[in-house]
Amino acid sequence: MNVLRVKLPSLSAAFTMVLVVLFAGATRAAAQTPARTTPPTTAQASDGVRPLAERLGYPAGAKLLIVHADDLGAAHSINAATVKAFETGLVNSGSIMVPCPWLPEIAAYARARPDADLGLHLTLTSEWKTYRWGGVLSKDRAPTLYNADGYLYPTEMEAAARIDVREAEAEIRAQIERARAFGIRPTHLDSHMRTLYTTRPLFEMFLRVARDHRLPVMVSREWFAQAPFLPAALGPDGIVLDRVVSADPSVRPERWAEFYTDVVRNLKPGVTELIVHLAYDDEEMRAVALDHPDWGAAWRQRDFDFVTGEAFRRLLKEHDVKLVTWREIGKLVAKP
Repeated sequence: MNVLRVKLPSLSAAFTMVLVVLFAGATRAAAQTPARTTPPTTAQASDGVRPLAERLGYPAGAKLLIVHADDLGAAHSINAATVKAFETGLVNSGSIMVPCPWLPEIAAYARARPDADLGLHLTLTSEWKTYRWGGVLSKDRAPTLYNADGYLYPTEMEAAARIDVREAEAEIRAQIERARAFGIRPTHLDSHMRTLYTTRPLFEMFLRVARDHRLPVMVSREWFAQAPFLPAALGPDGIVLDRVVSADPSVRPERWAEFYTDVVRNLKPGVTELIVHLAYDDEEMRAVALDHPDWGAAWRQRDFDFVTGEAFRRLLKEHDVKLVTWREIGKLVAKP
């Protein structure tokens, strides 16, 4: 199995169940296990990749958290809610979808706040039913990236099966260059719907592009078992998070606060990224997510309400969780 994510807006029901088995179970197990205060075990280090917290200079037992907002640029509602969340100081990172229509708005924010921890959510899929986009490159220049309707493929599995790796590389390089042309100075890279992690050729290309730009790529140590090519591609100096956590469709709306509370209470030492999806439950976001409640408008409002609230702030303080950013991590790869 080479699927490496918790979140995927366009999943089929069957594929959603696969992800729940692979990742939601691990998240629940973490929520039921008291946080350890010991250094990483020999087993954790046996992949040959040095623990990230150690490389950042933190002591053994430090609980480090990136609270990361996905999908910036996809809609005004997403941009507005995420910017408001940044103002609280509780959400401290995000990533931008360059091909999407609301890029200029979030780019203006990035230019006005050059210290903001903003990466790029490199985009090779377009998952919503009636709200679609293409790539930065035209269909004439990168034909394998497009489906018969002239948009990017709706799922990462379709995209990975059909796109030419060379055209995918040209597209993500074009996305990085377009972001820079808009005044965005990205701190890191990740991949919308995890498309660039689905096969070894795509991931190795992704990593090569990231290294050319001296930017870290979001990768989690948890993914190594499902994708054995990851450690070899990364090498001993690769940047690797200890875990990535995100709500999935198995979390019922009435248990939303309980889910996130358990994540913080049982956070293990090391570097964890908590991925949230923020927007307002407004007319625009409901239209974007038409017929798609998973990662839709109500979902995003629930995420916003929790991670901007005082209960979240108290939890972080009570459990001695320190927020870190990709900008801090990026210093490990910024120099030749």
